[in-house]
Amino acid sequence: MAKEKEHINLVFVGHVDHGKSTTVGRLLFDSGNVDEQAMRKLKEKAEQLGKKGFEFAFVMDNLKEEQERGVTIDLAHKRFDTDKYYFTIIDAPGHRDFIKNMITGAAQADCAVLVVAANDGVNAQTIEHLKLTKIFGVGQLIVAVNKMDISGVDYSEDRYKAVVEEVKKNATQAGWDVSKVAFLPIASLPGDNIVKGSDKMAWWTGDSLLQAIDKFEVPQKPTDLPLRLPLQDVYNITGIGVVPVGRIETGVMKIGDKVIAVPGREGKGVPGEVKSIEMHHEQVKEAGPGDNVGFNVRGFGKKDIARGDVIGPADNVPSVATEFTAQIVIMSHPSVVTVGYTPVFHIHTAQVACQFVEIIKKLDPATGNEVTENKDVLRNGDAAIVRLRPVQPLVIEKNSEIPQMSRFAIRDSGVTVAAGMCQEITLKEM
Repeated sequence: MAKEKEHINLVFVGHVDHGKSTTVGRLLFDSGNVDEQAMRKLKEKAEQLGKKGFEFAFVMDNLKEEQERGVTIDLAHKRFDTDKYYFTIIDAPGHRDFIKNMITGAAQADCAVLVVAANDGVNAQTIEHLKLTKIFGVGQLIVAVNKMDISGVDYSEDRYKAVVEEVKKNATQAGWDVSKVAFLPIASLPGDNIVKGSDKMAWWTGDSLLQAIDKFEVPQKPTDLPLRLPLQDVYNITGIGVVPVGRIETGVMKIGDKVIAVPGREGKGVPGEVKSIEMHHEQVKEAGPGDNVGFNVRGFGKKDIARGDVIGPADNVPSVATEFTAQIVIMSHPSVVTVGYTPVFHIHTAQVACQFVEIIKKLDPATGNEVTENKDVLRNGDAAIVRLRPVQPLVIEKNSEIPQMSRFAIRDSGVTVAAGMCQEITLKEM
């Protein structure tokens, strides 16, 4: 058997209607990852629904409701092979109401392609997605300026350059080093510069989208960090017993490992020993970062553990915080954020309400410098360092130690209010 190619999680982001789904569909089709027959069916379906030209978008948008509305609602995952890598493509929604899914997508991704329409340029969500991908630790970025074919743009190099400048300015403010960001022009509906170059843009001598994607570097797998496995679900399976399920964020889990689940039901942690590990319905001896596993642990009862608990080594217990300090960015709060505010935090698989106890420092998001006026009130676009108190014990790690376990989103009445990362922790006495 040939060695499995290296794997990269790739998220496509960008403002609604800027052509993310069409770009992904075109990329999969032109690179031979979707066959002609399947494409022909989608084309017929698009025409029946009065959505001519949406057939490429339908490759990813396989929910019926999305095909009728023509918007991406849920996260779609598709395997995609190039000569060099195999990618899991995550097509993240651009629509405002779907930003929570976009956060889930960005938090799983190593690399991102931001799609920006040449006629529209930078929009509110273009900026939000630049910030979110940065906060959630997406390491590498390509910006694809799409719809170069559209009337009024007409494959103009000047228009392309103007959009690139606009994106660079916003990317720099969001914390990206633009000298390391790849920019390229595309027209995904006709298929210009997706897999191969385009005679309509003779002025462009750089990469096609496929070439640029193949230049991503495989991120270092955090196998040298201690095991951290947030639980997604806990099943009780006849003949086996309790089977927790989750995705390993860092470290390695092996059969025979002495582990502990925290906080656990009593908040004291539940110790045990790993008896078996299963992945894709096959027994394995060990699993590592990015692997989705089901496993059985001697010592875990069904009522001892739940979603949001985190498994770690018995001799390196995951950090359970009674308070923590974090850097946050307010993205869309209807009014203002002040001390006492207690929204729900989404951290790995946990959802826990946390109270704002103190606004330590207000920062200018563009420069990172401290702002001294009105520092007890946070509005949209503000960044700050804040002290937070979870209403119940919560596992979170310092960004300087285990970044994969430090990031969170703050949600309130169906909206992502803010996002951030943990800097310091007050540990719970165990």
